[in-house]
Amino acid sequence: MNAYRELKQAVIDACLTLQAMGYIIGTYGNASARVPEGLIVTPSRVDYATITPDDMMVVSLDGQVLDGHRIPSSETSVHRLIYNARPDVGAVLHTHSLYASAASCLHETIPVIVEEQSQVIGAEIACSEYVPAGQHLALGQVVAKALGGSNGVLLANHGSVACGRDVADALFAAQVLERVAQMYLLTRAAGSPVPIPDEHVRSERDRWLYKYGTMADGTVAQS
Repeated sequence: MNAYRELKQAVIDACLTLQAMGYIIGTYGNASARVPEGLIVTPSRVDYATITPDDMMVVSLDGQVLDGHRIPSSETSVHRLIYNARPDVGAVLHTHSLYASAASCLHETIPVIVEEQSQVIGAEIACSEYVPAGQHLALGQVVAKALGGSNGVLLANHGSVACGRDVADALFAAQVLERVAQMYLLTRAAGSPVPIPDEHVRSERDRWLYKYGTMADGTVAQS
């Protein structure tokens, strides 16, 4: 199937970038992007170095395989349930990055502690309930619930999920999530992190989405 080849390649490229950064090891981790039929998602247990657009799977939002010759990611339910709950999300990346995975073992919510978190993630980073391996539908349900309106969530004793409006947005969110998790572990070891007040989190998210990099940004120097 030649449909969505460019988008499929963008998802593959994001996976290769995450692999190069050490966020994905082996075949742990998966990625998807929304399409009108549902989502395109990486296949199960295929090395990222060998995946081509022809290997990508198309799955409906209710879980039916619509196109592809492989088996979709075993964690496809995580992706499709996020899309069902969040019409604003266009791409989802699941990684096993070091610091986010370590933070997921604490079963704690990471409050908004730095500006980039308020801008890119847009909220605190909650941790889902623990779900044993193999219970994929249950995992999708708890992850979508814990994600809420945030662009990042920890999967208890497992890893993390980052999402965004498109693949590039989700990739940046994954990088910010990992960086925030590292900062949280460092500050938590030194004391008690002081969160950014909610009203400033909301204003920074709005600024990032609608004003940052434009003349509408109040931080632009006036001549």
